[in-house]
Amino acid sequence: MAGRFKSGDRDGNVTVSFGAKFARSDQFKSVFREGMALVEAAATYLDGEGRKEARKLRPPHSLAYATESMRLTTRLMQLASWLLIRRAVSEGELTPEQAKEEQRKIKLPVIGSEQPTRDLGSLPVRLRELIEQSIKLQERVIRLDQMLGTERLPPSGDGDHPLATQLSRLRAAFGKESE
Repeated sequence: MAGRFKSGDRDGNVTVSFGAKFARSDQFKSVFREGMALVEAAATYLDGEGRKEARKLRPPHSLAYATESMRLTTRLMQLASWLLIRRAVSEGELTPEQAKEEQRKIKLPVIGSEQPTRDLGSLPVRLRELIEQSIKLQERVIRLDQMLGTERLPPSGDGDHPLATQLSRLRAAFGKESE
């Protein structure tokens, strides 16, 4: 099973969950703090200075601002959900099975598939910084998710179709999200 390794001891083989060990590590705690700080920074900006800056924009830049701020918020909520689920497992608040079910609701994209609007240069500097930081964090989380061997199961309801798993893999391979 991905994310697990066996090591021998005097009594025989012991299976150690890399995912559980990682979630208790300083590295995970650092990523968790960074992610939560980014969520807070984005919320503060979008509710304060970002609103003021958005009012100054004219179409089509105001539409680009609205689109990118919504994408930023969605991306950060997905990342925060992933981080909170991982932490809940390490603290014993969720079982790995419960976590797997919760993670079915999170749609992490394929690395490199998120492309900001072409009007990005016309957006306020702080929004662009937050977008860049969130995409970098997202790429780290995706790599961690892959490293941990988290199964990307189809969302609830998609499992009824006999080809759902294969279709999901094709969508992921070609960078298309199923909605």
